[in-house]
Amino acid sequence: MQNKGYSADWLYQLKQRNNIVSIIGRYVHLEKKGSRYWACCPFHNEKTASFSVSEDEGFYYCFGCKESGDVISFVMKYESCDFAEAVKILAKNAGMEVPEFTGEKEIIEKKKAKERMLKLLDATYKHYQENLYLPIAKPAQDYIKTRQFTKKELDDFKLGYSINWTELIDYLKKQGFTYQEMVDAGVAQCKNDHYYDVMAERLVFPIFNSFNECIGFSARVLGQSDFAKYKNTAETLVFQKGRVVFAINLVKALKQRGGLDKIIIVEGQIDVIAMHRAGFKSTVACMGTALTKENAHELKKLSNNVVLCFDGDGAGIKATLRSIDILKDEGFNVTIVTLPDKHDPDEVLKEYGKEYLQNLINNALPITDYLINYELKNYNLDKPDEKGKFALSALRHIAKLGSDSEEEPYLDKLRSITGIPIDVLRRDLDKINGKQTPKKSDNKITDNVLISRENGNIRAIKFILSSLIYKKDFVNNKIDYSKLLPRYSEVIKKAQEGLPISSYFDYFDVDSMPILKECLNIDFNEFEGTDKRYFEECLWSLAKVILEQKQNELTEKYKNCTSSEERMEVMKQLSEVAKALREKNLEEFYVR
Repeated sequence: MQNKGYSADWLYQLKQRNNIVSIIGRYVHLEKKGSRYWACCPFHNEKTASFSVSEDEGFYYCFGCKESGDVISFVMKYESCDFAEAVKILAKNAGMEVPEFTGEKEIIEKKKAKERMLKLLDATYKHYQENLYLPIAKPAQDYIKTRQFTKKELDDFKLGYSINWTELIDYLKKQGFTYQEMVDAGVAQCKNDHYYDVMAERLVFPIFNSFNECIGFSARVLGQSDFAKYKNTAETLVFQKGRVVFAINLVKALKQRGGLDKIIIVEGQIDVIAMHRAGFKSTVACMGTALTKENAHELKKLSNNVVLCFDGDGAGIKATLRSIDILKDEGFNVTIVTLPDKHDPDEVLKEYGKEYLQNLINNALPITDYLINYELKNYNLDKPDEKGKFALSALRHIAKLGSDSEEEPYLDKLRSITGIPIDVLRRDLDKINGKQTPKKSDNKITDNVLISRENGNIRAIKFILSSLIYKKDFVNNKIDYSKLLPRYSEVIKKAQEGLPISSYFDYFDVDSMPILKECLNIDFNEFEGTDKRYFEECLWSLAKVILEQKQNELTEKYKNCTSSEERMEVMKQLSEVAKALREKNLEEFYVR
């Protein structure tokens, strides 16, 4: 085997004493099905569980993104750490002593440098902490009083103070650290052959990673100064600004205590502390306003739910807009708080109180609602041209939802705001999506496929829609008709709501929808005595096309399977589809 720095026997014992199901189960919710455990993959965004864990064989595999490995590789990927760090985490969990690392020379040197740097940073933040309580730290103490920080908050966030330009340098030198180590760790710089503290005369906020290790600092200038208000540690071996999340260590601890349902993201350290003081313990901030993909990846390990609570000014709005796509791509459920104009969370808490902010968070808007409201502020809907421009802007956001079932409620909302008929909005939405044919449903069946059979399925579509519109008593209420006819989900919805026949002409542009027009003008007399049986035949004719298409897709998928487990799963699905076709079973289309 390759040299991983530890003996094969010891690694085997480590894995034996760290049950893979128990370890992975701490990070994701596993459900046992047969001999394996399943979950939605933590390494890519999915809604259907394809992440499989074998307890007997001690490995995991995702049928979606193809990630696989043992318990060590899982910890490495999930915790974003190297092999040695993952081993250390598992050894601590198992109560095992880690033997001396004997990997390649370059890896050993890097590991030693990192350990030395963390030791230096640990000594630095603790020294800053001690400084904060000295008489000479009065500027910092006065500022803390204005911010109303309590002793508990000072302890929780490990706030400190840099007395002057050289005091820390002298202290670290006495502790045995070299000037070069101080520079490498980002706490010192050299000018004219003199080394100085880069955070000099500032209130210091230590930055901790999720393992509760100090990796750098952010510091605020006190009083009037020509320097920037905030200063962060430069990039180092352990500190990369785009990966850092302030207070992630506290939020991780909150999750481990079982008290985390969502993460609130604010802009700065002061706001984080104020939010924690008010009881919003799941609040974090990124370094600077800009949220990165790396930040999102780190947060995804803790929760699927995020509330953006940036400042109520232009910069806060821009930060919100930049963050939305990043969080969506990572698979978060995102809601957005709109704070009062030019207020940050700390100011909102002081001026309006905790209950006011709690109410804003409880009523935070989903992404599309927020974006529509944002666009609404930029247009005067009393002017026809601006109304059209607003509608197109809103439709561009709605188009990103990706499915009829998600888009339809927003088209309804947009119709209510603008008065534009919903079918007109739908046509414009189709243009934005670049579609020349109707949208595909989840099982890749389009109405275009069905309509192409003029003497068969087109008649089935018309008869089913007509029967729903006219509320015929033979309609099977067990069926989710939007699954059979996703293109007509809005018509189906209104029919099931009992929309009067005449109101269809108010709600839809009937003249541009020939099928709907024919449905409204249907003569049921020609089906007298056979209507119920014909309705059932129509249901099956549409369902059969969908099931056959699904069968074809599964057959192709089976040909490309790379493992016996995957083939078994696909074969199971094929068997179920074949049985449904054989027995003319409509259960797949039942309301869930």
